[in-house]
Amino acid sequence: MSHVTDLPVWAAILVCGLTVLGAAIALIGSVGLLRFTSFYERLHAPTLATSGGVLLICTASIICFAVLQSRWVFHEILIIFFVLVTTPMTLMLLGQAALYRDRVEEKHGVPLKQRPPREEPAE
Repeated sequence: MSHVTDLPVWAAILVCGLTVLGAAIALIGSVGLLRFTSFYERLHAPTLATSGGVLLICTASIICFAVLQSRWVFHEILIIFFVLVTTPMTLMLLGQAALYRDRVEEKHGVPLKQRPPREEPAE
């Protein structure tokens, strides 16, 4: 009762390959989250893997439904747009919050906030 059986072989191979590759990238990001030790290292692996994995999986979905001509691909384009826009912003906000917390607690190895140089009064 599925229209996926109507998918041509070349499209099915391409869709399966992109889906498996996207899932593998997301899995690698999850492993990176578990493997890295510091919070700052843990920020990068899942955010990069999320963007790459979602991009590949949504591309597979776009190809599948474009070949089947059963619906528009507007949903996937919106998903790609919002993930690619919100993931880096979330990374920056989490990184800035952690950096602020570490500076307030004066943890070792955290760079101090750079202050602009003072201007000397003119004589």
